[in-house]
Amino acid sequence: MSEIKRLAGDWKGRCRAVAADGMVWAVATAKEAGPDVAGQTRATLAKIEESLRDAGTDLHHLVEATVYLTDMANKAVMDEVWCEIVPEDGWPCRACIGVALAPGDLVEIKVRAVLP
Repeated sequence: MSEIKRLAGDWKGRCRAVAADGMVWAVATAKEAGPDVAGQTRATLAKIEESLRDAGTDLHHLVEATVYLTDMANKAVMDEVWCEIVPEDGWPCRACIGVALAPGDLVEIKVRAVLP
């Protein structure tokens, strides 16, 4: 059986990242970044990057991402920040979904990356 590495997060009942079988899954939100989609996306991706680094990989090794937005009208703003931060050679297969999130959260991002 493969070893599973779990990186604790700030909330009871879930991890910010899990690594197993050569893969890493990470998730983040950043409502503390303010009521702006660009700021929350930037801060959320910084948290994702930190979790990936702590698990042994980075944004260059992304293979899949799901971006949850409370308002799909903000997708273009999120896309602009995404393309500034995620290196082009790390662009994953990605979907954006409009959803209801916790109060104050405008964006939540979940990714999967390979371990180098």
